[in-house]
Amino acid sequence: MPSTSNLYDDEPLFERAANDTASAPVCPSCGSARLCTRELGKKTGATIGTLAGAAGGMSAALSGGVAGAHLGMGLGAQAVPCMPPLGAVAGAILGGLSGGIAGCAVGAALGEAIDGSILSNCRCLSCGHAFSHRRA
Repeated sequence: MPSTSNLYDDEPLFERAANDTASAPVCPSCGSARLCTRELGKKTGATIGTLAGAAGGMSAALSGGVAGAHLGMGLGAQAVPCMPPLGAVAGAILGGLSGGIAGCAVGAALGEAIDGSILSNCRCLSCGHAFSHRRA
């Protein structure tokens, strides 16, 4: 069970094995092993990717749905006249969901790369110092 601190209760600590001293990060300021990951880039990238993917998926589904409705009406699909709008709405919902999932995955991967190379992705729970640590 991970330990928690009353300073930052919502963030888990790194689990550190007794013999694992080489790969476990320590604070360069105070030397403490009580650290948490911030993952700001990953969270931000996932959020932006989800929104962009959902908007793109809905837009693509609606444009395809409108073209399909016109084609269906032209071919004589007039048996149920009220269904094309419902099909377009369902297509937009499914397009938004699938686009959002794909955008979230891509955005999280990009954000994780940014976390590892640019941002200070660790925070010391003892002194509050933020620093970068590359994961092996």
